[in-house]
Amino acid sequence: MAERQSVWAKSMPVKEQLTVIRRLLPYAKPFKWFFIATIVFSGLISVVNIYLPRILQTYIDRYLRTDHATVAIMWYFAGLYFFGMIVRALMQFMQNYTSTMGAEYMLENVRRQMFAKLHRMGMRYFDQVPGGSILSRLTNDTMSFSNFWALFNTLFTAFFAVISSVIAMYLLDGTIASWLLIFMPFLAVTIWYYQRYSSRVYRRMRERLSELNTKLSEAITGISVIQQFRQEHRINDEFDHTNDAYFKTRQAMIRTNSLLLSPLIDLFYALGTVMVLGFFGVRGLNGYVGAGVVYAFITYLNNFYNPMTQMMDNLSDFQDGVVAGSRVLRVMDDPTIAPAQHADPTAKITRGKIEFRHVTFAYDGKHPILNDVSFVAEPGQTIALVGQTGSGKTSTINVLMRFYEFQSGEVLIDDRDIREYPAEELRQKMGLVLQEPFMFYGDINSNIRMFNERISDEQVREAATFVKADDFINKLPENYQSRVIERGASYSSGQRQLISFARTIVTDPKILILDEATANVDTETEEMIQTGLNRIQEDRTTIAIAHRLSTIQNADLILVLNQGQIVERGTNDELLQQHGYYYDMIQLQNSAHVE
Repeated sequence: MAERQSVWAKSMPVKEQLTVIRRLLPYAKPFKWFFIATIVFSGLISVVNIYLPRILQTYIDRYLRTDHATVAIMWYFAGLYFFGMIVRALMQFMQNYTSTMGAEYMLENVRRQMFAKLHRMGMRYFDQVPGGSILSRLTNDTMSFSNFWALFNTLFTAFFAVISSVIAMYLLDGTIASWLLIFMPFLAVTIWYYQRYSSRVYRRMRERLSELNTKLSEAITGISVIQQFRQEHRINDEFDHTNDAYFKTRQAMIRTNSLLLSPLIDLFYALGTVMVLGFFGVRGLNGYVGAGVVYAFITYLNNFYNPMTQMMDNLSDFQDGVVAGSRVLRVMDDPTIAPAQHADPTAKITRGKIEFRHVTFAYDGKHPILNDVSFVAEPGQTIALVGQTGSGKTSTINVLMRFYEFQSGEVLIDDRDIREYPAEELRQKMGLVLQEPFMFYGDINSNIRMFNERISDEQVREAATFVKADDFINKLPENYQSRVIERGASYSSGQRQLISFARTIVTDPKILILDEATANVDTETEEMIQTGLNRIQEDRTTIAIAHRLSTIQNADLILVLNQGQIVERGTNDELLQQHGYYYDMIQLQNSAHVE
């Protein structure tokens, strides 16, 4: 069965390429003076390139041929030519510097904007796009489409070089210069065919590179599971297949560039040189032809084709950059943003009352995960959400935290629509503790305060003491300055969870959300932090997803969810008396503990 061809494996039309270039130009606009300087220096270099061959032509035809050359004249022309070379070298340096720095500044600007865009996007985007693909676009693609600006440097150089060389050749001999223009249509066809064919090659190559990065990210992140289930052979085979596919696209790119880039331009240059020497040779049979004129004409011909060779070499970077740029723009244009807030700057969460009124929510907008969910959590109450996997517990938390937009109904905090609060107010007054806490590189101190310098060291210690995390922290060699490596791998799951509790408490939230926060904590550690949890919940409204039902028996209200609906509600004693879903879950857990 033939492999389904992705849109990225198709050729990119010229109109689409021009659209990508037009869309990328605003990112370079803040640094336009670098590119303007590049154009100016390109023009000045072309002027110098006109005069350098004329210096030697004058010296050869007027002085060497007529035996009028003296030591003084020799040194004069040598010094004049040397001075011209120094001036050209300085201009070439400035041209390359301004062009490269402009591209680097633009690259930094695009990456910063793209990184900021990713953090404004809704969770649904990250549910649909693999992390390796996102990483590939943020690193490889941005770097590649920055490189294509090098083509504009050579394009400016080639434009001025072609114009100046044609003018100079016409001034020397208009007939021969006109004959040399017969190669221009062939050159134009070559460039047209290359951009049309190579865009398909580079699209396919970019897609394969994205797949490769996705495989790498997945294999590194899941290495423990891969080894546990002895999946090394399968993972290696899949990686080899993806890597081989990427290698083949690279081979296709190399073949295309090897045939259609500088070798073809060199062929045109060689044919042009043969034509020039042939014309001058025929004239030499019937009269005199100055050696200086022949030298100047060949030099102008070289100046005509040499920038084109460089341009064709950079055309590969240009095609790669346009394709990469289109992939970056797809991220920048993606409408999947975080749920919008119609914020009232004066809105403040003071009591912590939570109310869901007939809330319906679907991740894809079509298949509801929550269906007509309604409940009220009074200030200071603890509301527990229980139910089987997929019943809608975590989805309720996602809606409350504004990670996703709900489709219908109302979510109120302190009797006010949740969308009227500024996002900063929601994040400051709502504390979330996840089942799998994430820890950043740094130390324990920075992971508790989350790099917020407004939180003092004393507040960090008070929060750690409050949740009983100081017991193990003070036993560490460097206490609160103890190093934290990737994901906090050097600490136990219980220790990481205690740090996560301290991280939440240090901001003094009004609403506390516990998403199976003790699921990965052993019984001894759970008992140690249970007292701290009870203290945390004082004067705070708590929404808790419970894995161990024993931890929520004192909740003010227990909501039992099944297939996105609340099927039972009440206290622990009330639900047990109903002998329904909750009762069956309690019996199932108790029997499991007995076994």
